[in-house]
Amino acid sequence: MAGGFSDATDGLAAVHKRFDVLFPVILSGGSGTRLWPVSRSAMPKQFLPLVGSQTLFQQTVCRCEGLPELQPPLVVTNDDHRFIVAEQLRDLGKTDTAVLLEPVARNTAPAIAAAAFAALERAADALLLVMPSDHIVRDPAAFRDAVEATLQDARAGRLVTFGIVPTGPETGYGYIEKGGQLDDPGTFSVKSFKEKPALETARAFVASGQFFWNAGIFLFSAQRFLEELKACEPAIHDCVERAYRQARRDPDFLRLAKDEFSAAPSISVDYAVMERTLRAAVRPVECGWNDVGSWSSIWEVNDKDTQGNVLSAGGIAIDTRNTLVSSKRIVATVGVEDLLVIDSDDALLVAHRSQAQRTKDVVDILKSRGNQSWQFHRKVARPWGSYDSIDASERFQVKRITVKPGASLSLQMHHHRAEHWIVVSGTARITKGDETFVLSENQSTYIPLGVTHRLENPGKIPLELIEVQSGSYLGEDDIVRFEDKYGR
Repeated sequence: MAGGFSDATDGLAAVHKRFDVLFPVILSGGSGTRLWPVSRSAMPKQFLPLVGSQTLFQQTVCRCEGLPELQPPLVVTNDDHRFIVAEQLRDLGKTDTAVLLEPVARNTAPAIAAAAFAALERAADALLLVMPSDHIVRDPAAFRDAVEATLQDARAGRLVTFGIVPTGPETGYGYIEKGGQLDDPGTFSVKSFKEKPALETARAFVASGQFFWNAGIFLFSAQRFLEELKACEPAIHDCVERAYRQARRDPDFLRLAKDEFSAAPSISVDYAVMERTLRAAVRPVECGWNDVGSWSSIWEVNDKDTQGNVLSAGGIAIDTRNTLVSSKRIVATVGVEDLLVIDSDDALLVAHRSQAQRTKDVVDILKSRGNQSWQFHRKVARPWGSYDSIDASERFQVKRITVKPGASLSLQMHHHRAEHWIVVSGTARITKGDETFVLSENQSTYIPLGVTHRLENPGKIPLELIEVQSGSYLGEDDIVRFEDKYGR
């Protein structure tokens, strides 16, 4: 995937500038703890196909297709997720997307600022359509209509936010209060932003017809946004500008300078700019939006049977109502209602639908116990393929490893463990100390503790092997890398 950074000169990409063009900005830095055990830190909800065959991230990218003067997206993510982003963009055929890597999380204002600097390299009058990567929009055509209707507002210097017409008194969202109508019919000035309200306040907001849910979706000129950011939060503007100018660029990613970006205050775009600017505007939209912030939300947005149940292929529901069952295995529910039953390879969640938000408490307990299942699935994606932890005990661990054709692991060694490799299918090229040799199906080798080694797949089909680790410590951080083509 080419991110447009390989032709950089003097720290800035030499890109031809165009005018009146629209850049989708995809913010993809969330951890997704409220959808555990399916969503985890290493593979959060935006990268999962929770509703439909595409992931939420992919749906967000595709949502913009058909808008006028549309340019390749600018994705802002973190170092840990960069290969997942690249892979999912490749699946969509989006090979010209620019991916900006945050060295640390600094909330949405610095992230959008970085994207604004990147857009201005490409187009002097760039417009930014800023979208979180983990939301659902059931009616993308209505969303695109709202965006197209407000392009002129953005060109005129307005900072537009899209207010979701509420379907009920939701207490989990912030609200936007509209002011007077602007020149474009259907777009209003912003009178105020409101924090997540109590239930009675939310009911009053909805009844008034003057308030909309704050979805965190924006449309504005990159130049105008940076000017407003400079006026409201100059430290963010200046730190991010330095981080962008000093960024390290390679063919796939732009890595924002760590020290400079870390110095930026961590503030949301709402607090930093939208609540303080005099140029804020709101466009109400009804597009089937949902932030899928809990398993209860997943139940809400999916098609249900006659009893209100959402069941995966293995679900059997007897005398069951208003229940979500998500599992690859057969799961039967009998005589229950309003439950969430979420089964993964290594964890099971059972909760009442009204308690869906408390899933994050489970994650906190796992963290406090040092249990890595808050962070990793049993099967973990890597840029070279994946590994699946089949079994483990105090001094051993068994993994099924899959290496993509042409891919290779880093040249590495371990201080605390030895490894046995058994090829199940495909061909493996092994580097072990000073030796290099090839193994085929049913052949094996032993990697002693402290020996430098590398695993490669020189073939045209995936390499499958079983790895048995043994030793005093089996953590993933016991890796010393000498060479790694993925920059880890």
